[in-house]
Amino acid sequence: MRDNRVNKERVSSIGSPSYADQFGVVNQQTAEASHPIMAAALMKETHSVRQATLRFALDHMATPGLDVGTFFALARDLGLTDVQIRNNPCSKAAVRGNPPADVRSAAAEAGITIISVNALQRFNEWTPARKAEASKLADYAAACGAQALMLVPVNDGSWSANGDRPGNLRVALKALKPILQSRGLIGLIEPLGFQTSSLRSKNEAANAIASVDGQSVFRLVHDTFHHTLAGETSFFCDLTGLVHVSGINDPTFWIHPDRIVGGSDNCSQIRALLDGGYTGPFSLELVEEVHALNDSAGAFAASIDLIRHGLLTRVPV
Repeated sequence: MRDNRVNKERVSSIGSPSYADQFGVVNQQTAEASHPIMAAALMKETHSVRQATLRFALDHMATPGLDVGTFFALARDLGLTDVQIRNNPCSKAAVRGNPPADVRSAAAEAGITIISVNALQRFNEWTPARKAEASKLADYAAACGAQALMLVPVNDGSWSANGDRPGNLRVALKALKPILQSRGLIGLIEPLGFQTSSLRSKNEAANAIASVDGQSVFRLVHDTFHHTLAGETSFFCDLTGLVHVSGINDPTFWIHPDRIVGGSDNCSQIRALLDGGYTGPFSLELVEEVHALNDSAGAFAASIDLIRHGLLTRVPV
């Protein structure tokens, strides 16, 4: 069984105090039953608290054409202080080739916190080569001042019927644990909802974390798209270290046609995470259509406003 009490301090280093604890929010149903005026005031207070505690971040893949310094400046222009950077060679937004000390210096100068380096691919297929890759990426992440290393599972369908998946996942986590611990990093595990993914379920990931006593080292990534795609209904708020708010380019998932974050009923998931005590960042992962926009900054700002409005009005976003 997962111990939700473990490593609260580590979670708060990425997030902030629970809005319920910080503001003393009481049970809404109790208030509604006792006094309608109090209930209305409570609803207003709860909404304002949600707004105050929403901390957005920007993923470098949202603006793959920008160099690191310009990307950091864009984040600050949007009023954001948290970003994700990428170091994988297949990414257009890779910082590969930039010395980590330079990235760290640029982040400090811009007043930016680097949440994570993305990513160790196929992390749950543990081999000597994967160990070397993990060590190299972890060195880079620590040197550039990142808080975490993203961990992405095999996603090519090769393990879809493999009964050793849970065992392979545990082997990988057990091996990654000292690599991350020795560098003061968190491992952010991102289950992918695709049918081809070897790790679709956050529940499976949470069980694996518990089995290797890894609550002090590993956290889950809650991606609103993959949560929807995998048909998941459970939220692991205490074990979540990062939320990806995803736009979706499949028209069947779009709610708003104007190329800003939409689909997956993002706001209901954000609301559930906040209500469950999640206090970490919400990182914007926008679809490829946004990359071609002349005013991508405007699209990001509109997405943030859309989410804030959705939380206030309780409309799906």
